[in-house]
Amino acid sequence: MKIPTLGLAVALACTSLPTTAAEMGPVDIAAAGRFSELALKCVHQEYPNKIAHTLASDADVHPPRELFPAFHGCYDWHSAVHGHWLLVRLVRHFPDAPFAPAARAALARSLTPQNIAAETTYLQRAGRASFERPYGLAWLLQLSAELRGWNDPQSQEWARTLAPLEAEAAARIKRWLPDLTYPIRVGEHDQTAFAFGLLWDWAGVAGDTEMRRLLDDAARRFYVADKNCPLNYEPSGQDFLSPCLAEADFMRRMLDPVNYSRWLATFLPGIPKDGRANWLTPAIVTNRSDPKLAHLDGLNLSRAWMLEGIARGLPPGDRRIAALRATAKQHRDAALPQVTGEHYEGGHWLGTFAVYLVTGSIPTK
Repeated sequence: MKIPTLGLAVALACTSLPTTAAEMGPVDIAAAGRFSELALKCVHQEYPNKIAHTLASDADVHPPRELFPAFHGCYDWHSAVHGHWLLVRLVRHFPDAPFAPAARAALARSLTPQNIAAETTYLQRAGRASFERPYGLAWLLQLSAELRGWNDPQSQEWARTLAPLEAEAAARIKRWLPDLTYPIRVGEHDQTAFAFGLLWDWAGVAGDTEMRRLLDDAARRFYVADKNCPLNYEPSGQDFLSPCLAEADFMRRMLDPVNYSRWLATFLPGIPKDGRANWLTPAIVTNRSDPKLAHLDGLNLSRAWMLEGIARGLPPGDRRIAALRATAKQHRDAALPQVTGEHYEGGHWLGTFAVYLVTGSIPTK
């Protein structure tokens, strides 16, 4: 099976995003305001904080705001990064919403040249080759893609400010990919398939053909020959990403609809052709105050957008589409009401997953 090499024009088309609130589907300004509040509450909330920081000596002991002046909130670095993405995405599509001034002020506070220079210096220090790789770095590039794609003077200024950190993040991913011998098939941050999808989409916006070439190579080495993904083994107890669905969602970016249909029939042969949704049921969350168990709400959200993405990758009229969409709706309906912020364990990050789902972040060919 051949994975086509995409030209830049096609690459840009693959990352087209909704440009108006009307195109975004079933998200209204009230829901957008609720999700924005989750990010506004945490992007500059320093504690509690879980830092991924290697100490070489006593001199490396600093509070989060000094280590990460732009992205020290929301409990951890990657959540702070995608919390900023959430604010950009929502203000981009609801520029006159009541929450827009506060969101712009929060972004302006974080995305200063001084803050981004310090973040870049931190990333470049020896011993940090694996820092936030791949999940956090992929979200950093998504933040950059969102800023690049928004035709707003302030957004373009922020994109230029973020450029040195964007370049460093992309460079370290490019150094890593040729050395990566095996894919990482887990349901948490280290998973490669989900990060590869974010990276592919960023590369289309940025026009980075080298990143696309490296990801094309990774798809050939890791995924194109895969068969019979054990979806019945999922989920593990603290997943927020599906290994099987994330791989399928990445590969629909890589293959034309006809070849993707054939690949999917081998990779996930159990997808029904009769429209039923009971082949994959939403995960059950027993304790949303437990930070790991709360991951399962995120799994339901990410499953929903991945199922929708898989359906979109198939040729029109494919008999599996109805079941994929019915199952996506089932997961969506189970998860969205839980994104409340009642517990900080989920509130500091689930808003991003909700926004990624409801604003249609499913690049199309």
